[in-house]
Amino acid sequence: MTYPPTQSDTDRQALLNDAIDWAVAHGLLIRPPVEKVSDSFENGSLVTHAPFTLYPTPFPRAEFEKAKGLQQPWNTLIHKLSVDDALITEVMKELSGVDDFMQKLYEIYLKTKEEGVMQRASLGIHRCDYLLHAEIGADTKSARIQQVEFNTIASSFGSLSTYTSQLHRYLLQASERYAAGVINIDQLPENRSVQAIAGGIASAWKLYGNPHARVMMVVQPGERNVFDQRWIEYNLLESHGIRLLRRTLEEIEDRGELNPKTKALTIDGHEIAVTYFRSGYAPTDYPSSKEWDARLKVERSLSIKCPTVAYQIVGAKKIQQLLSVPGRLERYVDVYTADLLRESFTGLYPFDNSAEGQHAYKLALEDPERFVMKPQREGGGNNIYGSDIVDTLKKLTVEERSAYILMELIRSPPLENLMVREGKLIEGEVASELGIYGIYLNDGDKAIVNEIGGHLLRTKAHSTKEGGVAAGFAVIDSPLLV
Repeated sequence: MTYPPTQSDTDRQALLNDAIDWAVAHGLLIRPPVEKVSDSFENGSLVTHAPFTLYPTPFPRAEFEKAKGLQQPWNTLIHKLSVDDALITEVMKELSGVDDFMQKLYEIYLKTKEEGVMQRASLGIHRCDYLLHAEIGADTKSARIQQVEFNTIASSFGSLSTYTSQLHRYLLQASERYAAGVINIDQLPENRSVQAIAGGIASAWKLYGNPHARVMMVVQPGERNVFDQRWIEYNLLESHGIRLLRRTLEEIEDRGELNPKTKALTIDGHEIAVTYFRSGYAPTDYPSSKEWDARLKVERSLSIKCPTVAYQIVGAKKIQQLLSVPGRLERYVDVYTADLLRESFTGLYPFDNSAEGQHAYKLALEDPERFVMKPQREGGGNNIYGSDIVDTLKKLTVEERSAYILMELIRSPPLENLMVREGKLIEGEVASELGIYGIYLNDGDKAIVNEIGGHLLRTKAHSTKEGGVAAGFAVIDSPLLV
């Protein structure tokens, strides 16, 4: 069967118009880059639809369910990693001298530990990302999920993925020319990511215990992906009666205050129950010492952090690589769970001065096309591929190399789909990355919430190696379970 379905140019154009209108009418939106905005539009009034696929992309049902089944164990594992001081010390011993960004996070971790942590509760809104892997020439049926990474800070697109799922359901139900006889509605899984994320924040707000306190979302100045964030804000107000403030790190440093005794955080007269970071994950978020001071201020405070600085540190790629070492997972989970989690690991290697690190160095130089070289970063666009690996390695000292890990490239079988960006239809071979959200709230002694929080499918041209939507590499999609 041909997929996506073949249509006349007239029918396809009509579908494209329907899809764009639905997206704009339902808030499936982003702001365009500054260079595309003319002076006649002021105050962020110019918007465009978020990039999306016209059709859902086929994804094996069994692998989708497997990824969902792994999320709650991952939520628990990430929390256990975050309270393992020996692990954080071990990792930072290696990274401190070669990664200034990680070192500054670690300094905040050490300072608050020394002063005494004021808020033992923590909220995790995580996302584990997977690609399908199949041997060259094999089809999607034989493909199995392999983990790309786990994200512990600013896991985005929960809202826009919810609306993309609804867009595909709408097109199927509203138009006979869309995919009659090709797609059944039960192949499109319901997605409630935005409700799950808002629900997790609401649970933390209730745990804080002050009905007059607010949630603060830490945002980047000039954020283009603002509507993905706004839907969480609107859901908090409409479904839970909770108000949210949006503030940058600079504003927090300028106007935020800590109560000398209780360490309650107030800004502009409002006490903050939950601080939810949608910024602070990259060095560019800290252009001066002011932003670092703001991060320390939040970490010292009584507000429940999403994430704590410890959560952010254990989201480093070095931790992901360490977990692949035989016996490491078993320190935190039982043997059965360890085997389940390990099944989705691809080859991960250190780049340090150990025998394994020297072996990885040799492998990368001999066959760079097999690998991807990863720094300890979030946000897309940071990875190094192919011949660039060789060029980079030749410039780095042994110590500098240890800021990276080496990961075997996951080879996704190519599929066909139609992507829509800024109103234009892009046809071609694609590959999709599945993200499963996890919501985890711990009061310092026990888990209060441990849930699967919906899903995200990001799809890109098969020839594109990076996968970030906000970074301009991918579009938002939903799975067609097969």
